[in-house]
Amino acid sequence: MTWSIVARDEKTGAFGVAVTTKFFAVGSLCPHAMGNVGALATQALMNPRYGTMGMAMLRDGVAPDDVIKRLTAADAGSPQRQLHMVDRQGRVAAFTGPNCVDWAGHRMGPGFSVAGNMLAGPDVVGKTYESFAAGADKPFARRFIDALDAGQAVGGDKRGKQSAAMMVYEGRDYPSLSLRVDDHEEPLAELRRLYRIWLGRFAAYVTIMPTEDNPSGIFDRAVLEAEAARREALLAQGLPV
Repeated sequence: MTWSIVARDEKTGAFGVAVTTKFFAVGSLCPHAMGNVGALATQALMNPRYGTMGMAMLRDGVAPDDVIKRLTAADAGSPQRQLHMVDRQGRVAAFTGPNCVDWAGHRMGPGFSVAGNMLAGPDVVGKTYESFAAGADKPFARRFIDALDAGQAVGGDKRGKQSAAMMVYEGRDYPSLSLRVDDHEEPLAELRRLYRIWLGRFAAYVTIMPTEDNPSGIFDRAVLEAEAARREALLAQGLPV
């Protein structure tokens, strides 16, 4: 019912997940990530505990292959599950249970993975993979949206469209970007619209928020307003931010 991408940006160390499906509110339980730890997606006949337990294991340094082995071995329903992940070292692992609804499968690349089930065909994963692999020069978040669009263009979820989500963690214990489209006729178009809004004032706010290295952040509102104005002006002109 879903296809998704999990990835680590090798340039910045950021982690991200993007997902879309013909199911309500996929962003509520499918994607999981944590700064300096990793990212994963649990889908098909979803087991939300794969997310909580899997992220805890990645935080403790368990290799992704071993995380999947431990989670699926303890779950009698694993033949109907799908799970993939990436860790802080860029190692990836994926599992597609033999009882997932066709078409179902995954493809792993350097620092990222694409997986899906109940899809129109293997090209959905294939085109998503190809787009993401070719987009290394793009902003990390846009790379996710473009890749999902490529998969949608060849059929996507064979039942249709409904929800989408994307999150990015940039070395902090909270997300710099977290967007959800819970119910929409064109969820990927709506996700792209929300991303464009995020690029303005919200992204400016992200630049001043407290971090581990700077626990107080920047609290001079003039700095925020200047960065927000700069970003909004570029967006209004159709220029990259």
